[in-house]
Amino acid sequence: MECISVFDMLKIGVGPSSSHTLGPWRAAERWLQELQEAYDIINVKSVEVNLYGSLSLTGKGHATDLAVMLGLSGEDPVTMNVDNINSIINTIKENDTLLLLGKFPIQFNPKENIIFLKTSLPFHANGIKFTAILMDNTIYEDTFYSIGGGFVVKEDRANAKENIQVFKTFPFPTNSGNVLLEYCKLEKKTISEIVLENELSLRNNDEIDSQLKEIWNTMLECMYIGCHTQGTLPGGLNVRRRAFDIHEKLKGDTPYNSPDEWLQTIRKTEVKFRQILKWVSCFALSVNEVNASLGRVVTAPTNGSAGVIPAVLMYYMVIENHNADFNEIKKFLLVAGEIGSLFKKGATISAAMGGCQAEIGVSSAMAAAALTELMGGTPDQVLIAAEIAMEHHLGLTCDPIGGLVQVPCIERNSMGAIKAINAAELALDTDPANTKVPLDKVINTMWETAKDMNSKYKETSTGGLAVGVFLSDC
Repeated sequence: MECISVFDMLKIGVGPSSSHTLGPWRAAERWLQELQEAYDIINVKSVEVNLYGSLSLTGKGHATDLAVMLGLSGEDPVTMNVDNINSIINTIKENDTLLLLGKFPIQFNPKENIIFLKTSLPFHANGIKFTAILMDNTIYEDTFYSIGGGFVVKEDRANAKENIQVFKTFPFPTNSGNVLLEYCKLEKKTISEIVLENELSLRNNDEIDSQLKEIWNTMLECMYIGCHTQGTLPGGLNVRRRAFDIHEKLKGDTPYNSPDEWLQTIRKTEVKFRQILKWVSCFALSVNEVNASLGRVVTAPTNGSAGVIPAVLMYYMVIENHNADFNEIKKFLLVAGEIGSLFKKGATISAAMGGCQAEIGVSSAMAAAALTELMGGTPDQVLIAAEIAMEHHLGLTCDPIGGLVQVPCIERNSMGAIKAINAAELALDTDPANTKVPLDKVINTMWETAKDMNSKYKETSTGGLAVGVFLSDC
């Protein structure tokens, strides 16, 4: 049975896309590591990168070519200073030279050495092949697949629908909502407690807390940056940042000097009823505006849907429970990660495979479930909330204009967050005995919908708004 950690579902990285940016970045890192094991990297003469399918069709808008260059250059998406991205890329372009691992110079012209092919490989829509030619003309090449959420696999590792790597054994392994509920009933534990037991089989509690705090702090900092940055987003659509303007109207006059002080200030602010949805939208928009500008975000479960979970968690802390502390944050992230893993095992979290239902739909389900547990819901009601949220995202297409994770992607995070809150409220008022549609059925239906969906609605920018709205209109 596939065992996916919360930290597989919630990963820190650089925007704008987990499958088109973070995945190719990680693939470049893995390929270089394997290349080093096979040959002396100082003997590499040239490198060529072929992008297939969705990586090719929307790769430029998703900064896939930039991610590949940064990965080959030895930069780490978790730790690098994102303010240095433009200078690194400009240096490569101006000098036609790339420093492999930041040390070994090779001639590299991005326009010639990164090839955007329109064909797709049969295994997955997001294929990427790296080829190195050594000084003695030896060729070393390998192909990777970015399957969503920053996960990268090879074709020879066949397991489940999305080639999930099995490398962990949990005390409570799950592949369905029903199995998860059985554990909760047998152990008399909440979902977050079951998930914590699984995580404790991999690392101690201090490590878990440390990593979850890092994830939360990244989310909080991302919202803070987004709410305090104005102007237009890069990429050519000239999309105006809106989180700044909304935030200015809502924040009041109390001073603050850091993300933590900002959070505490908001929690002390009297929020009028009609402002609640504005705050939620502000939080969601802020994250995805940072994501769209190659900022650092947390995949939740993807970069394109990174705003939903932090927005709903902020809603809980700002509106529902001003006394909430790290214990609530921990429970929220544990539940959210587990629900996301169920969708990954049973369906997909890749928009190139399933459309935007696989990103915003899944993130909304994750957030709804997590909020429901914090609001006192039973394990049954937690899964009901996830089901309700996904049920009303089924069939949602991925049709980014210009291949950019901006329109309609940024607004969809706001809508996904609001739907998650609504789903949680409905679930809390639902008697599980009267549930007609279990979560497992919705996950299966989502996967069937994904398989039936026309490819032009799967992150190819060949259908929907991507062709219905001309770039000149933007």
